[in-house]
Amino acid sequence: MTEQSPRTLIIKRVHEEAREIRAFDMLPEGAARAHGLAFQPGQVAVLQVGGDGERAYFAIASAPEDEEVEFLVKQTNSPASSALYGMPVGGRVRLLEIAGHGFALDEQKGRDLVFVAMGTGVAPLRSALRSVLRRADDFGQIVVLYGARTPEHFCYSDEVESWKAAGVELRQVVSNPSGYEWAGSTGYVQSLLDHVLPSLSDPVALVCGSREMIEQTRDRLHTMGFAPERILTNY
Repeated sequence: MTEQSPRTLIIKRVHEEAREIRAFDMLPEGAARAHGLAFQPGQVAVLQVGGDGERAYFAIASAPEDEEVEFLVKQTNSPASSALYGMPVGGRVRLLEIAGHGFALDEQKGRDLVFVAMGTGVAPLRSALRSVLRRADDFGQIVVLYGARTPEHFCYSDEVESWKAAGVELRQVVSNPSGYEWAGSTGYVQSLLDHVLPSLSDPVALVCGSREMIEQTRDRLHTMGFAPERILTNY
C-alpha cells in the first residue's frame, strides 16, 4: 500500500474507450498540470463516488509519469462503478488511498516482458506499459496478449499503432466473435501463451484480469515451466 492522504479528484476528460467502457482523466483539486500522486505502475485506487459515498477499487490506467491520472470504468451493477460511469467533466470523486503492490519494473530490467490482460484488466497493464515504453532499452522483447469478449470490447485501440511502432508485439483474441467480422484468434487469452513464450529467452509474465483468468493463466504458465517468481500480478 502507498501512503496517500485523501484527495479530491476533478474529472478533466471523459472518452469512450470500448463498448460500455469509458476512460476518465482526472487531476487532484488544485493541481494545475501534473497529478503529483505517488504510485507504482499497476496499483489501484480506492475511490469514493456519488452522494451515498459508494467506494470501490479502480486500477490506475495511466503511468506515474503521465500528467493526469486515468481510470477505465465499465458499466456494471456496482453502485460505485455505475455512479462514476455516468459522471461528467467537472465531476468530483474522492481518492481515499492507493493499494496493491503494483509491478516492480526496475527488478525486471533486461528481461522480456509478456503482458497478459483480459477485458478492463488492461488498465493496470497499460500503466506499466506506458512506463516501460519510456525506457524500452532497459528491457528485452515486449509482448502484449490481450483478450476481450468481442472486438467492440478492446480498449485503447487508438494507441495500438504507437505500441507497434515502439516494437511491441501485440496479439489479440476474442472469446465471442459471433456476428463480427473478426479474422484474428478466437478463444481465451491464455491460449496465446503457447505461440509466444517459446521464442523468448528470459520472459516474465505480468497478468491482470478476473480472478479465474489469473488462476488459469498461472496454471498454464506453471505447466509451461514458468517459475512462480516469474508470474507477476498487481494486487
